Parts: sequence; structure tokens; C-alpha cells
Amino acid sequence: MLALYGHPFSSYTWKALIPLYANDTPFEFREVSPDHAENGAFVQAAHPAGKFPVLTDGGVTVVEATSIVEYLALHHPGPAPLIPPEPALAASARMLDRVFDNYVMASMQRVVFAYIAAPDSPDSGEVSAGKEGLMRAYDWLESWLSVNVLTPHVSLVTCAAAPSLFYADWVQPIPEHCPQLGALRAELLALPAVSRCVEDARPYRAYFPPGAPDRD
Repeated sequence: MLALYGHPFSSYTWKALIPLYANDTPFEFREVSPDHAENGAFVQAAHPAGKFPVLTDGGVTVVEATSIVEYLALHHPGPAPLIPPEPALAASARMLDRVFDNYVMASMQRVVFAYIAAPDSPDSGEVSAGKEGLMRAYDWLESWLSVNVLTPHVSLVTCAAAPSLFYADWVQPIPEHCPQLGALRAELLALPAVSRCVEDARPYRAYFPPGAPDRD
């Protein structure tokens, strides 16, 4: 039996949950929280930085969300084409995976971490830099979407894009001049596998450091 260690409110945990839900892959979710100290201890030992998600499959342990998606595509395939079979499309999917992780998710997290460090007076430079990074990533993605077609859902791209756009739009709303990106976010949130993550995370919204908006 597969086991996934993570937390329902974690964006990177969503990234690993989406392919499991999309392919109806049997697994056990092991929440990492103060109420489940043993799961946190396992993650600390299994991951080089003590971070989740972590996937176990019998005697195999896989760390890092992108690697988990790749592992599931190889060893637990299902109807959702996680990695496109065509090499060129697979390369494009992996490129977008990096864009969403490194420039959308990472920029969003700069703002979140600034609020975690100082809830009442977050570092204005970090907040501004994070939001500027998001706007630059939004513009790039809008340009890319205007001349390219995404691989079919649910793919590695979906797994990366859905959680990053969900939370990034809370920190810096997708602007009106990026209508295709806004439409993509709405499309992703309507997918059953993504919607399930949204609903499971709903009880934790009060913990979003900058404050969760009253929507979604």
C-alpha cells in the first residue's frame, strides 16, 4: 500500500495528492501535524531537509513532489496521463512544472514566509519582491498560453499549476490583462481531483498567514 505523508493545507502535498485522486490510486494519507508526531518524525528522517510530501511504496521512499508525480506515472499509471507519452510534450510539461514551482509557488511563498516571520509587520521588501515575482510569472504564463496548448488534464502541469495558482491568487490576484491564466485557474479548480484538495483544506484557511480571502 502506498502511503503519502503531508498536510491537507500544504500546496506541495496537493501536488502529490492530485495524481493519486485523479487515478483512483489506493493509498493511505498520513498527516504530518502535532497530533501525529510519528509521521513528522518519519519525514524528518526520510527527507534531506525534513520536508513533506514524502511517498512510500513498500520499501521505496520518494521525496520531492515532482519526483512523486513522476514515480506514480511510472509505477502506478491510470487513466490520467501524468507524463505525456510524446517526448516533446513531456519536455514541455516538465518545463512548465519548473515554472510553476520556481516562479509562481516560490514567489507566493516569499510573501507567506514574510508574514510567518513577522505577522504584524512583515518585511515590506520581501512582500514586494514576492508580488513582483508573481506578476512577472503571470505575464510570462499568459504569453505562453497565447501560443501554446497545454497537455491533457490531469498531467504533471496540472499537479504543479493547480496548487500554485490557487494560493498565488490569494497573495496577488491574477490581473485582468491575464485572462487566459485566470481561466486556467478556474478550469483547474473545477477538476474533481483538485476540488477534493480544496475542500479537504478548507478547515485550515484561518491559518493562511497573510489572511485567506472570502472566496474559492
